[in-house]
Amino acid sequence: MANGVVKSVNSDGLIVAKPRLYRPRFPLKGLLAVLFLGFLFKGFLFAYLGEAEYLERVATLQGGTLLEQAGGWVMQPDLVTVLAADGIAMILPQK
Repeated sequence: MANGVVKSVNSDGLIVAKPRLYRPRFPLKGLLAVLFLGFLFKGFLFAYLGEAEYLERVATLQGGTLLEQAGGWVMQPDLVTVLAADGIAMILPQK
């Protein structure tokens, strides 16, 4: 009964305590925050490095070890990354 109890009253007036059921929930908000920050990070790198340099570094990752190849696959530019980079490019000072 570490998670708490639920108390109820029977028809005869007896108070009965039953353990509260624990149902773990998936942290959806946390997952969405991580995805949002990941796309924001990719967009920042894309805007800061420029398209050519970014694609060159992703190609270097894709030619490496299995873990680097996975990182290269994740870091591929996609529509969300490019849109985030366009927004961030307006804020970043020009080189």
